[in-house]
Order: sequence, then C-alpha cells, then structure tokens
Amino acid sequence: MDMTRGQPEAGPQERLSRTGDNLANVVQYLAEQHPDRLEEIFKTLRRRIPQIDRVLAEAMPDGRLLLTIKDGPFDNPILAKFASDGTLKMLAYLVLLYDPDPAPFIGVEEPENFLHPRLLYELAEECRVAAQGSQVLVTTHSPFFINALKSEEVRVLYRTEDGYTKVKSASEIRGINEFLSAGALLGDLWVEGHFGVGDPLSPSMVRPA
Repeated sequence: MDMTRGQPEAGPQERLSRTGDNLANVVQYLAEQHPDRLEEIFKTLRRRIPQIDRVLAEAMPDGRLLLTIKDGPFDNPILAKFASDGTLKMLAYLVLLYDPDPAPFIGVEEPENFLHPRLLYELAEECRVAAQGSQVLVTTHSPFFINALKSEEVRVLYRTEDGYTKVKSASEIRGINEFLSAGALLGDLWVEGHFGVGDPLSPSMVRPA
C-alpha cells in the first residue's frame, strides 16, 4: 500500500488494490453501500489517532476523487496527500481488514512501517479476526507485532547453508511453548535468539570477513 496519496478518477470501487492507489474509491464505495461499516472503521481510526475527526471522499468537477482528512484542532480538512504516512496506512489496513465482503486471500507486507509499535497489537488481533473468513498472510520484522501472536500462527523463514529457504512453525521450535507458558512473549523470544533459525547474527549465519 504505497500509493494511498493518489487522486484517482471518481467512482466507487469495492476492493482495495494491491498498491492502495484506489483508497479514496473504496471509501466512496463504503460510504454509499456500507455506511455502518465505514463508521466502524472511522470509530476505530479515531480511537488510534484521537485527533482525526472524519475522512471524506469528494468528487471534483474535473472527475478526480479527493480523499480529505479533517483533523480535530483545525477548521478545514486537508488533502490525504498531506496526511502522515501512519494515518493513511492505518486507514488502508482498516479498510482492508473490515471489508464487508473480504477477498479469499489477504496479504499485508510489514505493517509495522510508519506505525507506532503500540498500535501493532490491536492490528494483529484484527488480522486474526479477518483470518476467520479469509486466508491472511502477514510478513513482518517487528517483535511488537509478533508479541501479539500465538506460536502456531507464526512461520519462520530462514535460509539453509546450501542457500535454500525453509519454513518452520514457531510452535515446533524446542522450548518456545514452555517459555510462553511461563509468561514470555513470542516477539521477545525471537529477538533474544530463542528461535534458533533466521538470526543473521547467530554463529551459524555469520561468515568470516
């Protein structure tokens, strides 16, 4: 979702594109077809970014669709292209995960980018809820996001010495579930090297200079 600042042609679109360049179109669609769901999205957005008042998708005379964001302390809304990356990313993720008719597969790449670490726990929970109706795949390098997950929900990708990539469930790594039962957090265990694979600084991964 790297193009959420665009000004697309007006017209509702049901589903967010891979790049997010039609975010305004999907907001327009939700406003027209699923206003209750859109209000739920805005309510969640306001809880995480308290100063946000409202988000509007407005059709211009020249055919463009402008996404504007009203910030509480100010009288006039601003164009989405001037909003923070974190605000647009969070809005896009909520639109994606609260889709009233979700796609069978949802992919999210590194949701930690531009977001405060404390927002990742709830985002992980929303991914878990979305996974009840879709297959959800999230790639991340954030221990904060992983802290919100169960060991059986996490797959570790790592390269072997012969250069091939392998996948291992965190629940299959020796000692992980015991640490979790004792109160440890999964992301912390990863950072501390307890996964045993995929650590670029582990002795088995470091090559002589």
